Amino acid sequence: MRFLHTADWHIGRKLYGYNLIEEQEHDFKQLTKIALEKNVDAIVIAGDLYDRALPSEDSVNRLNRMIMKLNLRLQKPVLAISGNHDSAVRLNTGREWFKATKYFLNTNLKEAMIPIEFSDTQFFLLPYFQLFQARNFFADETLTDLTIAMQKIIKGMKENFVSGKKHVLVAHFFAAGSIKTDSETKIEVGGLNAVPLDLFNDFDYVALGHLHDVNALHAERIHYSGSLAKLSVSEAKTNKGVWIVDTEPFHTEFVTIKPLNEIVLLQDTYENLTSPKVYTRVANEDFVAITLLDKAVIPNVINNLREFYPKIISLSRKDQIAELPTDEEAVLELDPMTLLENFFEDMTGEKMTKQQKEWANNSLERVIDGDEK
Repeated sequence: MRFLHTADWHIGRKLYGYNLIEEQEHDFKQLTKIALEKNVDAIVIAGDLYDRALPSEDSVNRLNRMIMKLNLRLQKPVLAISGNHDSAVRLNTGREWFKATKYFLNTNLKEAMIPIEFSDTQFFLLPYFQLFQARNFFADETLTDLTIAMQKIIKGMKENFVSGKKHVLVAHFFAAGSIKTDSETKIEVGGLNAVPLDLFNDFDYVALGHLHDVNALHAERIHYSGSLAKLSVSEAKTNKGVWIVDTEPFHTEFVTIKPLNEIVLLQDTYENLTSPKVYTRVANEDFVAITLLDKAVIPNVINNLREFYPKIISLSRKDQIAELPTDEEAVLELDPMTLLENFFEDMTGEKMTKQQKEWANNSLERVIDGDEK
């Protein structure tokens, strides 16, 4: 059997405030082309179909059209699970009649033990879960450790292994030894955030979702597909694509997807950045992350730079420790003092002194206490 392994579509995602609709449509068209050219027997989506638990109406319609394209028009079986960004309850709606067209969508732990059968392969679809769900399912209050819970889950799956068939696990979690990028939401269940790889030795292939870099884990039979689109500055230099997996003889091939617009990293002085020798090398539609080498104050710097780079997604100084978020949601997550320190440094090019921080803290405390004096 040959199947395509993808994950982390994150439909509805924004990149530092910029909508990624065109990028995601572009990536999906390439995925569809690859599925046809490689003549795959099925398509696996290992979680995080949506970017948030309450997707917009447009995001729902967009994902529906994508699934319909693969499943109804191309008549490819689709095997999908819910990820930590998805709402299992909402994504689950309609799953009973999806099976009629071989769209197998699993969002609950119970059905993870029941394989989806093909002629030579069994697929076990394990959605993202939390430890309390495992405790409820097994009626075992002692399950306070993710590794032990995974052992029980896999034991249940192995009881349904059919001898002579290949066994594929589709799951969404952080595997031991993996490397994260900035755009992933950290999974921590029961105090652990990694699942040991040796638990999966009896599977012929493990198709993982959650980490957005295909190189996050190097294991012969356990792969992350990575996200289809680049979702953070830390992914600027990562390759995006899908895995093509042959079960017999076993073989995997990563097929790259070319992004519609790149994330360009620039580190230079303001003078050079506003020179034609630099800005003419960057396409207007590319997303740009700039690190300024200047130490002097540059008034209205980001607006001036946007005349040359319309889609700036981050602006920082070389000696600035943390990247300064430019999208509204990321900024709102920062505490007031961090916001003030970032603003001060962006405007002056200097860090706040200890005395200045003390003055700011005192003022903030008075505001919080309702003292306007």
